[in-house]
Amino acid sequence: MSEQTIRFDDGAAYERMMGRWSRLVGERFLDWIAVPDGARWLDVGCGNGAFTELIVERCRPAQVLAFDPSPGQLDYARGRLAPDAPVLWGEGDAMRLPVADASADAAVMALVLFFVPEPAVGVAEMCRAVRAGGVVAAYHWDILEGGFPLAAIGAEMLKQGLPPRQPPSVQASTLEASAALWRAAGLERVQTCQFSVQRRFDDFDEYWNSAAASNTLRPMFESMDAAGLAQLQARVRERLRAGDGPLTVSARANAVRGVKVQAVR
Repeated sequence: MSEQTIRFDDGAAYERMMGRWSRLVGERFLDWIAVPDGARWLDVGCGNGAFTELIVERCRPAQVLAFDPSPGQLDYARGRLAPDAPVLWGEGDAMRLPVADASADAAVMALVLFFVPEPAVGVAEMCRAVRAGGVVAAYHWDILEGGFPLAAIGAEMLKQGLPPRQPPSVQASTLEASAALWRAAGLERVQTCQFSVQRRFDDFDEYWNSAAASNTLRPMFESMDAAGLAQLQARVRERLRAGDGPLTVSARANAVRGVKVQAVR
C-alpha cells in the first residue's frame, strides 16, 4: 500500500471515471440520511461537484459549503451548477476545515474518508462543524471486499504481479471500522448501511477508458509494455464476461451516519 497522497486534479477525467458512480450511490445515500429541506450542508472533499449537485437537486439546501484541496476539481465543479445555486466553493483540507463551530446542520463525505490520512481527525472536524442534533455521514467504496467499481482491473493486475495502489486509509472503509470511528467521535444513534449499484457502459472499451482516466491506474498502464497491457485487458474482459455490446458493472459502497446529540470529544 502506498503512503503517498492520492490527488485528483482533472474534473472532467474524474467525471468519466467516478463522478457518475458517485451519483448512483449518492441518490440512495441522501434518501437514507434523510436531512430535512432547508438545511445548511458541509460537503467535505466535494471533488468535481457530482455529489454537491445532488444535494442541491434533491435536498433544497439553504446553503452548501463545499471544500476540496484541488483547484482543478473546484473549477470543474463551479461550472456544473447555476451561478445562483446556494453553494460556496472553497479550497480546504478535510482535517482542517475553514468553518466555524456548529455552523452546519449536516456534514458529509462522499467517497472521501479513505483518502484522509487520519480519518479520526476528519470525522472530528465534521463533528466540530455540526450543531447539536445535526447529522454526520459518509459513504465510501467497499474496497477491501471487492466493491470498488474498478475491482476487476485491480484483481487482474494483482495476478500479473502489479498490486494496484490503495488509498492511504483504506482500512477505514469497512462497515465495522466506519461505525467505530463514528462512535469514538462521540456521535450517537450510529447506523451503517450498504448500497449496491450498477452502471451501464456502451461497451468494454468505454469501461476501460473510464479506468484509464484514473491518475492511480494510468501511470501503471503506461509502465506496462504493449503485450502486458493487452493481456491485462483481455483478462479483465474475460472476468467481466464482456462481449462486443453493452456492459453492466456492479459496485458496492458502505455508508455510516450518526447524530451530534451533545458535545463531542
